[in-house]
Amino acid sequence: MTILVESFLELNRYRDLLRTWSIREIKIRYKQSLLGGGWAILQPLSVALIFSIIFSLFVNISTAGAPHLIFYYAALFPWTFFSNSVTTGSGSIIANMHLVTKIYFPREIMPLSGIFAALFDFIIAGLVYGLLAYFYRISVGASIILLPLLLVIQLLLTSGIVLILAALNVFYRDIRFVVPLGLQIYMYSVPLIYPVSAVPESLRPFYMLNPMASIINAYRAILVYGGWPDFNYLLLAFVTSTLIFLAGYGFFSKAARNFADII
Repeated sequence: MTILVESFLELNRYRDLLRTWSIREIKIRYKQSLLGGGWAILQPLSVALIFSIIFSLFVNISTAGAPHLIFYYAALFPWTFFSNSVTTGSGSIIANMHLVTKIYFPREIMPLSGIFAALFDFIIAGLVYGLLAYFYRISVGASIILLPLLLVIQLLLTSGIVLILAALNVFYRDIRFVVPLGLQIYMYSVPLIYPVSAVPESLRPFYMLNPMASIINAYRAILVYGGWPDFNYLLLAFVTSTLIFLAGYGFFSKAARNFADII
């Protein structure tokens, strides 16, 4: 716990560097890119379109009356934020190894800046969802006030996972191969393609132990149906995500002491 407190305090002292590094990550991502920030829209939107065509014409998956594009896009743009954060953040230490061995600064700045850069894409994609919702006349309920809380829960979960993977990647370079495979497999444990109602009721409590499943389901409940998410599952996701974040930060802080020697 002492290590965690010291790491938090030190990160706070370097908050300007974290902000600068995050802006740098955004600029690098879209440098010499024809579409620029348009990729933040194209990635979830193109997948949502493909899902809409396949699962409305060829495979019968119920969306409870919601337009297929809205149903899939509402889940895909937060998932894309998670996926891009894990992909970028897990390799951030290795990608900047020349700095790790020469300059001192809190090492967690590198994976966290990757998350904040992906957050920029998330905001752009979220604005596009707003346009789609307006086009399809999707009504917004009072539950919209929960979106900031939902984002905080997702940030805790994402940061914890990214910090663990970024540290492990320094010691085991196989992680760069495990991450894309793991994300592909993990995607099917989250209600992206199907609604949670498709999960057998007897298995649903175990299924919802997966915090990302609760998070995605909550996004869909709020954005698509204008209703309130299940607060029991949301609380469980918050507790689980917080524990993963604390465990990830603690593990990263201990491992960071040896980065320069191993790299």
